[in-house]
Amino acid sequence: QVQPVESGGGSVQAGGSLRLSCTLAGYIPGNSCRAWFRQAPGKDRERVAGIYLSTDGDRTWYVDSVKGRFTISQDNAKNTVYLDMNSLKAEDSGDYTCANTRPRFGGDESWLCPLDENAYYKWGQGTQVTVSS
Repeated sequence: QVQPVESGGGSVQAGGSLRLSCTLAGYIPGNSCRAWFRQAPGKDRERVAGIYLSTDGDRTWYVDSVKGRFTISQDNAKNTVYLDMNSLKAEDSGDYTCANTRPRFGGDESWLCPLDENAYYKWGQGTQVTVSS
């Protein structure tokens, strides 16, 4: 099974920016969610951003802690999802992993791009982000 490949992590000062990329070779089904998860040391993994791919227009969601600072986007031609992270804070540090759901239809964020990691079935290896204050 082909897995996503993440890149773009690194070490930055607080207030800096990074762009993460997640590329998945092969066919990506429509009406599915591609999401970025973050896991800090000693904490549970959390979904920080998700993008639901649809011919009716993509939809995006963010956790409150990153709204206004992070932007998720996708490039269909490259099968790549990006996470642009600006105004980074020390608490943004962690291992960032991208994941996919299988197709799902109807409903709101809680169904289309769930916060629950168990709803996702394709996981990358992750890329580390370290923000120093």
